[in-house]
Amino acid sequence: MSRRTLKLGAVLLGVGGPGQHRTWLDPEIPADASVDIDWYVARAQEAEAAKFDLVFIVDSQFITPDSPHHYLSRLEPLTLLSALALQTRNIGLVGTATTSYNSPFNLARRFASLDHISRGRAGWNVVTSGDAGTAGNYSRDEHYDYATRYGRALEHVRVAQGLWDSYEPDALPRDKEAGVFLDPTKLHALDHRGEYFSVVGPLNLERSPQAHPVIFQAGDSEEGRDLGAEIADAIFTHAATLEQAQAFRTELRDRAAAKGRDPENVLVMPGIFPIIGETDEEARAKQDAILGSKSFERALKELGRPFGWHDFTVYDLDAPFPDVRDAGERSFRTQANAISKLARDENLSLRQVVERFSQSWSSPFVGSPETVADAIQAWYDAGAFDGINISVNVPSEFALFTDRVLPILRERGVVRREYESSTLRGNLGLPEPENRYAAARAAAPQDEPVLVS
Repeated sequence: MSRRTLKLGAVLLGVGGPGQHRTWLDPEIPADASVDIDWYVARAQEAEAAKFDLVFIVDSQFITPDSPHHYLSRLEPLTLLSALALQTRNIGLVGTATTSYNSPFNLARRFASLDHISRGRAGWNVVTSGDAGTAGNYSRDEHYDYATRYGRALEHVRVAQGLWDSYEPDALPRDKEAGVFLDPTKLHALDHRGEYFSVVGPLNLERSPQAHPVIFQAGDSEEGRDLGAEIADAIFTHAATLEQAQAFRTELRDRAAAKGRDPENVLVMPGIFPIIGETDEEARAKQDAILGSKSFERALKELGRPFGWHDFTVYDLDAPFPDVRDAGERSFRTQANAISKLARDENLSLRQVVERFSQSWSSPFVGSPETVADAIQAWYDAGAFDGINISVNVPSEFALFTDRVLPILRERGVVRREYESSTLRGNLGLPEPENRYAAARAAAPQDEPVLVS
């Protein structure tokens, strides 16, 4: 299978995520799109017809009245993806689940179940919950600090991977003639006792079609980058410039190599927002209209999210940006610190910060289909990313990308023409993890027991 083709993800955002203040008003979008299974099925099938590698369902578990519209009422990811699995055949199904407020056994079983239901197309976006308010929904007075969040995350994923290895590939012969359903020597308890979790195992579900669901990760903090380099098959991120994208990918691959991993098996897939018109001028006008449709009032309130939903409406808009760095300490700390630093360095007022960050997503991929294809190829050839994630709201806008841009990239050999595998792991060009017990058995002399520490 070819690794050197651009990987494609579709982020299904219903009525609109952060900064998409008036998206839900578009006549093409049902006002209840974020809870409408038919909307999700149609978008997933469109992405599959365009040979996308995956659809991605973002998630969080704390809201305020000022949360983005899609966040206010949306379907739980694994429930949704299980439904999509029965309406699609090839496209990967990736969902967000937090390691801070789930048990490893529970998530290992749920993602392995999705992998069986979809016949090998499941992916887990590992997060540690940036919204500090989530703690209050799980009987905690305070959210975990960064060290605890990421320590739990690493152990959580390692436990899940151990549980996914509970059954060796041939542990269930299901031989009716011989009356043998299970070979008990090939079913293994985990017996894990760690700093954060104690899990006996084994998992009550056999090895899945792609061995392990694909692991994604999307943290940009120092701890998040280190976790991604340690456990992720693919990294979700954002980059405003080519240089930032190149630097991020290089750093993640270097970190992975330092941990003894093959950096070729760590894919970087930033989110991009292509804006496409018949001409470059038409596309730029479309971008201006999108930027002009943003609500300052909603942007002011949304600015509070990385700071633990701090209320910025109580401040003088034209006074210097307030020093509220501590408010983000247990929330989206990296983003909060970056905002505060920029405000200090450039002596910005609160109004200027809101205006700057409400425009910060302005896309470098704007123009005619050929212009956008040129830009994507230039970034890809320059080593800025291994794949891209496209936010999907308005169907006709998504069709401009699938019907006008992708054919150009396919003609150039940047994007594959057909699916190459029946599994998500295979289509991403990632190796299948070897079962640890089967590997130990193969390496041991035949008369010695299989021992895995």
